[in-house]
Order: sequence, then C-alpha cells, then structure tokens
Amino acid sequence: MGTFRLYTGLDGQSRLEPVDLGRTPEWTKGLATTQISFREWPIGQYLDWHPAPRRQFVIVLSGQLEIGLGDGGKHVFGPGDARLVEDTTGRGHTTRVLGDRPCVTATIPLA
Repeated sequence: MGTFRLYTGLDGQSRLEPVDLGRTPEWTKGLATTQISFREWPIGQYLDWHPAPRRQFVIVLSGQLEIGLGDGGKHVFGPGDARLVEDTTGRGHTTRVLGDRPCVTATIPLA
C-alpha cells in the first residue's frame, strides 16, 4: 500500500514518484474536492495512451491496475494504493486491469 504522484515531466512524458505523507502536510490537512465517483473496471480492460482529464486522486479499492509510462516502465497498484494523477498534458499513460477479477477504484477530482 502506498501513495504516489503521477505527473508530466518537462519532456512531456508521465512520471511517477512515491509521496511521503510526513513531508506533505497539505495532503494530511485536507484538500478541496468536488465529488467522488466509483468505477468497476472489467477484467483485462486496457486504455491506450491518454493524459488525465483533470487533477484527481485515484484510489484502488480492490483488484489491480497497471500504469504504463512513456519510458517503458510499468507500475502495478493494488488495494489501498492512492495516486495523485496530474499528468494532464503530454502523451499521458496507459491503464490496464491485471488479474482475474475486476478492479474497483474511487476517483476524487481536486477543486
């Protein structure tokens, strides 16, 4: 279980970095949000390259998601993993459901 930030680098490629909650007090104080939505991703679903539609947190509640980056890296996220997704420009990332069960996510856009 972990907390991560997905963002666009200066080269237009998506990057991923772990976040230490002890060093990000703005996250632990609370961030303004507008809504929360839940989604069930079917087994094997794949989304080709896409930037995020807006700054948002995506939290995996069950199942597994694989995020692909422009450098060829792939990262797997499971239950309890939270990502601040802010790669709203550039090529973006790919998303794939792994495993033999759907993936359920909670998405929280930031205001």
